[in-house]
Amino acid sequence: MDRDRDHHNSYGGAGGGGYDGGHRRMVGRRPVTDYGSTMVQWMRHRRPRYKGGFILEAERPSASYVVDMLPPAARLDKAVDTIPAKHIHQSWNKNRHPINIVRWTPEGRRCLTGSSSGEFTLWNGMAFNFETIMQAHDSAIRAAAYSHSEDWLISADQDGVVKYWQPNFNNVKAIQAHSDPIRDIAFSPNDAKFITACDDATLKIFDFAAGTEESTLTGHNWDAKSVDWHPTKGLIVSGSKDHQVKLWDPRTGRCLTSLHGHKNTVARTAFEPTRGQLLATCARDQTARVFDLRMMRDVCLLRGHEKDISTLTWHPFHASLLTTGGSDGSIFHYLLDEPNSPPDVIPSMPAYDHPDPSNAPAQTIYPAHRIQYAHEFAVWSLSWHPLGHILASGSNDRATHFWTRPRPGDTKYASDEWHVGKAAAEAQGTWDRRGARRSMREEEEQELEDEVEGLVDQKMPAKQPILPGLPGLTAAPNITRDGTSTGGAQTRQQSQFPGMPGFPAGLAPPNGIANMDPSEFAALMAEGKLPVPPPFGGPGQGIPPPPPNFDFSKLPPGMLPPGFQLPPGFPPMPPPNINGSGLQAMVNDGGGANSIRRRAPLPSQQESLMMEQRQGKYRIAR
Repeated sequence: MDRDRDHHNSYGGAGGGGYDGGHRRMVGRRPVTDYGSTMVQWMRHRRPRYKGGFILEAERPSASYVVDMLPPAARLDKAVDTIPAKHIHQSWNKNRHPINIVRWTPEGRRCLTGSSSGEFTLWNGMAFNFETIMQAHDSAIRAAAYSHSEDWLISADQDGVVKYWQPNFNNVKAIQAHSDPIRDIAFSPNDAKFITACDDATLKIFDFAAGTEESTLTGHNWDAKSVDWHPTKGLIVSGSKDHQVKLWDPRTGRCLTSLHGHKNTVARTAFEPTRGQLLATCARDQTARVFDLRMMRDVCLLRGHEKDISTLTWHPFHASLLTTGGSDGSIFHYLLDEPNSPPDVIPSMPAYDHPDPSNAPAQTIYPAHRIQYAHEFAVWSLSWHPLGHILASGSNDRATHFWTRPRPGDTKYASDEWHVGKAAAEAQGTWDRRGARRSMREEEEQELEDEVEGLVDQKMPAKQPILPGLPGLTAAPNITRDGTSTGGAQTRQQSQFPGMPGFPAGLAPPNGIANMDPSEFAALMAEGKLPVPPPFGGPGQGIPPPPPNFDFSKLPPGMLPPGFQLPPGFPPMPPPNINGSGLQAMVNDGGGANSIRRRAPLPSQQESLMMEQRQGKYRIAR
C-alpha cells in the first residue's frame, strides 16, 4: 500500500527544467501511501463471508505479491498482517512544539495534530506533507475528539476551554467548561452529549447543542486523567491519579464500580470500538490491563514496557490488536490472542479456559512487535487511520511519525534505527549518519516549502502606511504612491525637507516651519534646534489646560528633548537620570563612576501567590 514517488521528476525529470523551463531543486523521494488500487482490487473480488471470503491467491513473503496486498478490513481474522512495523515518514513544523494530540480526520484525507502552543496542524494523509496551520487555542491543546456523525470536532485546552469546530475548521462556539486543565474528552454514542475529565477531579457531562452543563460526576480523589464513552451503551469509564478506574451511569451520575488493578496514575482508558466487550487501561506502573465488561474483571495483563505507559489505542477493525506508547518513546503492539511469552517464561492460561474464570489470574501478554526507538521522548497520542493501515504517533520530541505494515518480503525494517537504535544501526550498516543528516535537511527544506505554499492564503493583511514620526496616524490617500506600479501610473514623490526622509512633497509640514526655507531648516536640524510650535488654540488663545490628574513625572526618562520647558500650569518634570537613559529602568548601586547598574527587582513571589489566591486559581495540594 505504500509507494515511493518522486514528485519533482514530473516537472522535467532529473535534467530539469519543468514545464516553465525554470530550475527546480531535486530532493529525495518522498514516500506516498496510496491505498486506492488495494481498495479497488478488494472491492472487485470480494465475496460475502458466508461464501468463503476472498478468492485471490494468498499473500506470500515476496516482493511480487505487493499487488496482492489487502486492506485490514479484508483480513479480520489476521491481525498480525496489520501490525505497523515500518516507519514511512516523520513530520514537524517550522516552530516545533510537543505534540499532545493526534487525530485522523473521519474521511482519512488528513491527519490533525494539536501542540502545546495551541496550534492545529493538518498533514496530508498520503504524502504526509504540510497542508495548513492555525492558532486554535490560547494555551496547550490537551484533548480532541470527532463526533460519530463525522460532522463536528471538539477540543479542550489547558485553561479549561472547550471549542466546537466544523469539518472546515470553522470555530462556531467556545465554552468555559472547567477552571483547570481538561485532560480528555469524549462524545456519547448519539453525539447529543459529551463528557470531559479535568484536573479538578470531576467529570462533567454537557449538552452538545446548547453547550450547557447537565451533570457533574464526583468520586475520584485526585485529578481525572482519562475518560471514554461506550460506543453503543450508556456507560462511561474514567481513570484518575488516585490509581482507580471507575465505571459510571451517565443518566443518574452514579458510580457503578471501581477497578483497582493499577498501582499508579491511570493515564488512558478506552473501550474496544468494534464489539464493545473489552476495556483497556494503562498506567504509570509499566503495565496495561484489559478488562472484560461481562465478567467485570481483568483478563489480560500486558507487560514488556520498561518505563511508564503514557497512551494506548485499539485498532478500528481488529479487536485483538492493541497498541501502547511509553514514556521512553517506545511503541509496542500486542495481540490479545497470542501471549508471545519469552523463552524463559511459562505461558499462562487464558481466563476463559480456566475451570473457574471469575477467580483465575489474568493472562500475561507480551508484545508481538516492539519499536523500541520510535520517538526520542514520551509518546503522548496514537491514532489509527480510518482504514486501519496507517498509525500516527505524536510525541514530546515535537515530531509526528507515521507507521504502516511492511511490504511482502521486506525484512530490512527490523534493523533500522527505529528498532535497534541509531548506534546499532550505524554499526550494522543499515543507517548512515551523514546520509541521515542530509536527508533530514532535505526533508526540512521540503517541509518549509510546503508550509510557505500552504500559508499563501493565510497571510495577515498588510499594515496601512503611517505618517513618518506620527505612530498610529494613517496617511492620506493622495500621499501613498510608492512608485511601484508599472506603466507610470504612480510617481514617487521626494521630500523637499532634508533630514526628514520620506516626508511627502505634497503634504504641509507642521505649523511653524511651513514657510521656512529648506536650507535654514537643515541648519536647525544639524544644530538640534527646532522652533517652538504655535499655541494649539490659534493666535491669542494660549495653551489649553492640561488633562485632569496629568503628571509629567510619570513619563519615562528621555521622552522629552533636553532643555524642554513646560508651559505654565503643567506639573514639574522629574529630575534627569544621570546614571542611565532610555526606557529601561535602571537602579544605581551606590553611585560613582564604577557603580554597577542593574535592573529593578522582579515582583515578589508572595504577592503573585496572593493575587492568584484572590482570583481563585490556586488550590492547596493534596
